Amino acid sequence: MASAQKIPVIALEEHYWDAELVSKLTGAEGTRSPDLLQRLHDLGEIRLREMDEAGIDIQVLSHGAPSGQKLPEDIAVSLVRGVNDRLHQAISLHPTRFAGFAALPTIHPEAAADELDRCVSELGFKGAMIHGLTNGLWLDDKRFWPIFARAEKLRVPIYLHPSFPHADVMKAYYADYAKDYPQVIRAAWGYTVEAATQAIRLVLSRVFETHPGLNIVLGHMGETLPFLLWRINQALSRPGHEELSFREQFTRHFYVTTSGNFSTPALMCTMTELGMDRIMFAVDWPFVANKPAMDWVNDLQISRDDKTKLLSGNAKRLLRM
Repeated sequence: MASAQKIPVIALEEHYWDAELVSKLTGAEGTRSPDLLQRLHDLGEIRLREMDEAGIDIQVLSHGAPSGQKLPEDIAVSLVRGVNDRLHQAISLHPTRFAGFAALPTIHPEAAADELDRCVSELGFKGAMIHGLTNGLWLDDKRFWPIFARAEKLRVPIYLHPSFPHADVMKAYYADYAKDYPQVIRAAWGYTVEAATQAIRLVLSRVFETHPGLNIVLGHMGETLPFLLWRINQALSRPGHEELSFREQFTRHFYVTTSGNFSTPALMCTMTELGMDRIMFAVDWPFVANKPAMDWVNDLQISRDDKTKLLSGNAKRLLRM
């Protein structure tokens, strides 16, 4: 009997760094290892080789944190436009292997909306990625809503990626341990708290009532929110707030990816809470290697239909690929 045809694999949260943008962000390279920096700045040989070795067909490329969210006001718009143009050039060299999420100069929301429009309409990008706070402001602030309005009009998602916690939070919550355990403010916990809070605030702001066609993507298996969905919904539905169903808003407007969280119990929880149609595959390369992600997903004991949705079917539908 012939073997089953390979399921196409689209990885949705795969990062790179643009040299000009990174040069404007003090300390961005920090203590990154030479190998990691080499991969972040590679949009060709290394990236493609490691995709091929793992069996990944397409990466949707996005600039790593903090991307356009920490740029000075006077250079943000023009610099980010150049970043997106260079990403488009890199994608055009390998159009069957790469797609892109736009970087946005969110410090200028109207310009960011226009840049999203340009990137989708002219450059063929699949949406945008936003990294954390913009000058201390959360995305539920109505000054940012023109970005959401444009994303809804263009029928593309906004991917909410974590970035460093607010400076006051860093001091109050993590300062005691950040030196010895620097990841506590990053992937271990700080990133999760920031990104999950962004998502919760968006629901509470009722942006989805104003923009019912808006879709948001969260990485890292939903930044713990699928696990907490019952409790959050129950707590927010107490007397006086019965009209707001957090569960309904979250399950209708949010998608999640597996980036950097290859836990089968976490996946089972997310499948139960959101359904398989809302979960998409991602690695978080090069911060996480491709092989562990693919080894995990290949060993999953789920139906072929569900695995197809996970690996590429849902991404094709949401991103219109």
